[in-house]
Amino acid sequence: MGVALKNILTALWIGGMWIIGVLVAPILFKSLNDGSALAITSRLFHAIGWVGIVAGAYLFFYWLYVDGLRAFQGARLWLVIGMLACTLINQFAVFPIIAEIKPGISEAATGVFGGGLSNWRAISTLIYLLQAVMGLFYVARGDGK
Repeated sequence: MGVALKNILTALWIGGMWIIGVLVAPILFKSLNDGSALAITSRLFHAIGWVGIVAGAYLFFYWLYVDGLRAFQGARLWLVIGMLACTLINQFAVFPIIAEIKPGISEAATGVFGGGLSNWRAISTLIYLLQAVMGLFYVARGDGK
C-alpha cells in the first residue's frame, strides 16, 4: 500500500500542478472574463496547494522510512522538501496577501516587493513554476537515487 499511495499522491500532486498551471488556467483566462477566471483559478491553485501539502508530507516521511537518514544524501528527498516549501510559502504567505489586495486598489498597495496585485501574482507564479520544474525532476528521476 505504501508504494501505491506514494505513486498516486505523486501523480495527483505533480500532474495536477502541470494540468492546472499549463492547461486549465490559460484556457480559463482565454474563455472567461478576468474576474471569473481569477476566481476559479484561485480556487484551483488553493486546492492543489492542499493536495501538495498532504502529498509532500507523505512523500517526505515515506522516503525517510524507506531510506532512513540516508534519504538526505540524495536529490529525491530534497526535491520533495523544495516542492513542499514552495507549496507552503504560496499557500500560507503569498495567497493570503493576494486575497487581501483588492484589484481596484492594487496599484496603491505597497509591500516588501513594492506591493500591488500584479507583483504578488508574479511572485506566486515564479514560486509555482519553480515547484513545477522540481516536480518534473522528481518524476524524471523515478525511484532511483
